[in-house]
Amino acid sequence: MAIIDPAGNIAPDTGLLRFITCGSVDDGKSTLLGRLLYDAGIVPDDQLAALARDSRKLHGDGPEALDFALLTDGLDAERQQGITIDVAYRYFHTPRRNFIVADCPGHEQYTRNMATGASTAQLAVVLVDARKGLLPQTRRHSYICALMGIRQVVLAVNKMDLVDCREDIYAAITHEYRALAAQLGITTVHCLPVIAPGGDNIGKPSTRMPWYQGPTLLALLESADTAVTQAEDFRMPVQWVNRPDASFRGYAGTVSGGRVAVGAEIVVQPAMRRARIERIVTADGDLPEAVAGQAVTLTLDREIDASRGDVIADAARPAPVADQFAAHILWMGDESLLPNRAYWLKIGSRTVNARITSIKHKVDVNTQAELAARRLDLNEVGYCNIDLDHAIAFESYKNNHALGGFILIDRTTHATVGCGMLDFALRRAANVHWQHTDLNKEARSVSKGQSARCLWFTGLSGAGKSTIANLVERRLHSLGYHTYMLDGDNLRHGLNKDLGFTAEARVENVRRVAEVAHLMVDAGLIVLVCVISPFQSERQFARGLFDEGEFLEVFVDTTLDECERRDPKGLYRKARAGEIVNFTGIDSPYEVPADAELHLRTVGLRPEQLAEQVVEQLLAGLGHSTRS
Repeated sequence: MAIIDPAGNIAPDTGLLRFITCGSVDDGKSTLLGRLLYDAGIVPDDQLAALARDSRKLHGDGPEALDFALLTDGLDAERQQGITIDVAYRYFHTPRRNFIVADCPGHEQYTRNMATGASTAQLAVVLVDARKGLLPQTRRHSYICALMGIRQVVLAVNKMDLVDCREDIYAAITHEYRALAAQLGITTVHCLPVIAPGGDNIGKPSTRMPWYQGPTLLALLESADTAVTQAEDFRMPVQWVNRPDASFRGYAGTVSGGRVAVGAEIVVQPAMRRARIERIVTADGDLPEAVAGQAVTLTLDREIDASRGDVIADAARPAPVADQFAAHILWMGDESLLPNRAYWLKIGSRTVNARITSIKHKVDVNTQAELAARRLDLNEVGYCNIDLDHAIAFESYKNNHALGGFILIDRTTHATVGCGMLDFALRRAANVHWQHTDLNKEARSVSKGQSARCLWFTGLSGAGKSTIANLVERRLHSLGYHTYMLDGDNLRHGLNKDLGFTAEARVENVRRVAEVAHLMVDAGLIVLVCVISPFQSERQFARGLFDEGEFLEVFVDTTLDECERRDPKGLYRKARAGEIVNFTGIDSPYEVPADAELHLRTVGLRPEQLAEQVVEQLLAGLGHSTRS
């Protein structure tokens, strides 16, 4: 780190610093940042003239007529409301350093935006209003910064002029914040009192607070440590395979840890294939070695199977490989995170299927208290167990952000709904292995003279799923096929008797049924599943368990009015009376299938006719005709 002398002089440093500004609403973030740009001397004359003109429109002439917040509040809505809504990135420089700053919103509902800005920052400038002291948002933002790996903070106690520039108030606030930072694991905290509109201690020392003898904000930023703690062991996620012609094959990516030299032995993970580095290729020519942060293309001394998403690592110290983890997750989705719902997990350039198997607790980010939770809502943080369908090479986030940070993607909307930090692999991930069996699905199916299938009947309660499926099974049985029917109501007397009807319980209900159906198909059976399965995501999860062509989704389409008219079990009447809650179609949604293999419209047709449609489609798919 550069040394700051008592006069605020610092040694030259040309490194790039990425930092964020955050704080509660009306703490003065935008004004401070605008003033910082002004004091750095990067605001051109024409923009200053526009700033003066716009400021006069809003505030009239006066000694502090320039409203520096207008330099950074770029959106009309931000200017109208006087708040920051989205993350605004600004690029500026001084003679000593280049900067990228993310101006983050202060409202709690924009925490996900703030987390986005923090994810790539090396330092956070946290603002506090001297009149209010530490607020819940101060604690929230500091917690998110710590979660994202930021270990150095500049605490700017703003609006000191509104507390008569009293040193005792400043001292009390900084004392309280240092205690919070220590609790969060933030190792470096610089504090300074500022008055953003006047520029006091922003770019020049304040004459109104002579008791403060430390560096200005700009000096602190110019001298901040930009050295990132790098992992010691060589790691490089493969971004893409570079094959311009048949004579060249290289693996391109950014070194995320350690160093590698020509001739070094490496492994490609998770398959653990070994090779040696033949060349380290860059646009400026070959290198003898590459270190963390460099983007390079590696060529190997032999042909091995390596592709996008694999990790090239030091053969002597490879990365751990696992498929189950403990991790912190910041939820960014408008819909809640539900345990056992399937998501895509993207880590580096690799994407795998993932489920949150349990929420161990969620965190009150204001107090850091651990709270029991069955779901995570927007902007909440939870400590969770995650299960992947493929093992991946990884590192804990604190050691390697590239191999430990991930995002979660909704499989239906493709929206990013969460970000997370891997902590460690669960022990059971290393202790549980697949047991080989000599007989497989094909052998079991051949012995039965059929091809295994899963018929997944979905629709509202009372739509006729079980009635039709029962007829289908009878028909298949009469034709000599081996079948089994998994009915949702029947399963709730045994396998799923511990589950209720909340959204979380419905997700788990479908997961269990799908896993059982998968086992039965593996046994060579034709399985008929009858569950409401109201969510598209869970039906996609079920489909994903089976091979291509094995899963047939049958949408039993009956209108809600008709289901209520039938009401064979009296459930709709109870739901309308408020005696049953979370009832699909009444106060819980049903997501209509978009790509069902068979769409049965029940009104106007007898169940026998509909069952015959299912049998015909099934047998056509099997390449069979009816055999009586």
